[in-house]
Amino acid sequence: MMTKTEKSITNMVSEKEKPVYNRIKVVLAEKRLTNNWLANQLQKDPGTVSKWATNSSQPSVDLLFKIAAILDVDVKDLLWSTKEK
Repeated sequence: MMTKTEKSITNMVSEKEKPVYNRIKVVLAEKRLTNNWLANQLQKDPGTVSKWATNSSQPSVDLLFKIAAILDVDVKDLLWSTKEK
């Protein structure tokens, strides 16, 4: 079952056909954390984290693993599945 945030992102994708690769925004929302909080943890510019959260750009694989550790999730939880259920 998709969360409300996941549904809104799915709708956003289908409307604009913009590829969505990561779930950083969804995981942050589920944990009630902000882009600014994550930016501080990573010592990155908040604008960079915002771009990741909106899928305008993507973090490197190394950073994805660091983000997963900081958020205490499996790295797979930060990516949308390529398999349909």
